[in-house]
Amino acid sequence: MVKGLLDVYFRDNTLVKQQLDSYNKFIETGLQSVVNRVTTIKTNVEGFELRLGKVRVEPPRFYEVKGGYRAILPSEARLRNLTYASPVFLEIVPIHNSMERPVYADVFIGEIPVMVKSKLCYLSQMSKDGLAESGEDPGDPGGYFIVNGSEKVLVSIEDLVPNRLMVTREKGAMVSKIFSTRQGFRARCVVERSHEGILTVEFPSTPSPLPLVQLLRVLGVEKNSDIYGVFAENIFAKNDILLNVELEESKTREEAVELLSKRLSPGQPQEYRLTRLENLVDQYLLPHVGTAKEDRKAKAEFLIRMVNKAVLVANKKIHQDDKDHYANKRVKLAGDLMQELFNYALQFLIKDMVYQVSRADARGRRLQVHTLVRQDAMADRIRYAMATGNWIAGQTGISQLLDRTSYLSTLSHLRRVISPLSKKHPHFKARDLHGTHWGKLCPNETPEGPSCSLVKNLSIMAEVSTGVEDESVVALLRNFGVKER
Repeated sequence: MVKGLLDVYFRDNTLVKQQLDSYNKFIETGLQSVVNRVTTIKTNVEGFELRLGKVRVEPPRFYEVKGGYRAILPSEARLRNLTYASPVFLEIVPIHNSMERPVYADVFIGEIPVMVKSKLCYLSQMSKDGLAESGEDPGDPGGYFIVNGSEKVLVSIEDLVPNRLMVTREKGAMVSKIFSTRQGFRARCVVERSHEGILTVEFPSTPSPLPLVQLLRVLGVEKNSDIYGVFAENIFAKNDILLNVELEESKTREEAVELLSKRLSPGQPQEYRLTRLENLVDQYLLPHVGTAKEDRKAKAEFLIRMVNKAVLVANKKIHQDDKDHYANKRVKLAGDLMQELFNYALQFLIKDMVYQVSRADARGRRLQVHTLVRQDAMADRIRYAMATGNWIAGQTGISQLLDRTSYLSTLSHLRRVISPLSKKHPHFKARDLHGTHWGKLCPNETPEGPSCSLVKNLSIMAEVSTGVEDESVVALLRNFGVKER
């Protein structure tokens, strides 16, 4: 009976299903979501803009020297040292003085590597007999890429869950931490409570920790009575706030803005200081809450929530969060990694397009969309990252040469999960076997030496879901009748 159940399961599923599902989601929705973040490109030429629309990906193809494109299979790409890739087309509409002139439906912007056995791949629609006739292995699981003739696998990365508040004790202080993530941008925001009860806030682009009360005044919680009121239910936090208000130099929002702006931009003109302060508060402080001026009140409320939790943990009313608990972690699969890489490559392409517009205008040439796009600008960066393993944000070893020692070693490599922690440091707690690993990670399959327990493997029947967007969850809750406060 057990054998029959396994046969039924593996009829529709493979051991690399999570990689295939992740890549398919990236092609179906991930590419378009990255493009939607940009919408309109501002150029240095007055009255000329570019609007980005729908993105389209065609099946893998190769340009022959004799001329013309034709379809290519993975076996040919291996033999001829080619990259198994698909062309990407993007709708780019020029706007002259607020008037759209859609001359070209879409423009070829480069190529993106195709995962073997994904929906884009020709092999996904072939039978076992068809695969054998085409020179492909019918038992090959797929889930990898072919770059310059070499088989490359994107190793999954284990990381802390974004947009989740966690409180831990670090060097005697209570640290309330969140990795605020919005549209690919990740900001580490920290509220720290010292042993004496002093509260400070730290987020990207701040030279040093900022006083909490000062920042609350800037965000709109100006009066002392308002600050006391929001902490009224937590007597422990109220005691800390009384101390921090007493030590605070500013009494009004104007004074807080002046003090913070001088701290963030010392020696600069007042107008520049105020503009930079507003930009930092809106863009870098808790970006997942929002980036508009109207979201400042919500950011103040979130900071208050962070303080309350840190104080409760410090007074042993609740337990601190476990960073090693697998509920507090997420696994970035091949699709997530490709989306990050495509976002980086697209930003470079946009900068290059702006440069090409300025160059063409300076030479008096007609501004035509198809001449402003250099196809290699995006494709070269994707191809380089895939070939070397050097990913964005200084990450290395993401793309690895697929282990073909045996069939089992290949499957093991495709189900590998690595930790971003440095191998040079002990990280004893991170290397320990955690109770939440049960059924998810194999307790035995890990290398010896410095990589021990930092390089893991999924259990044989473990599955990884691809996740859903926040907007769809919010819409579902509203349909169920859940209302916002």
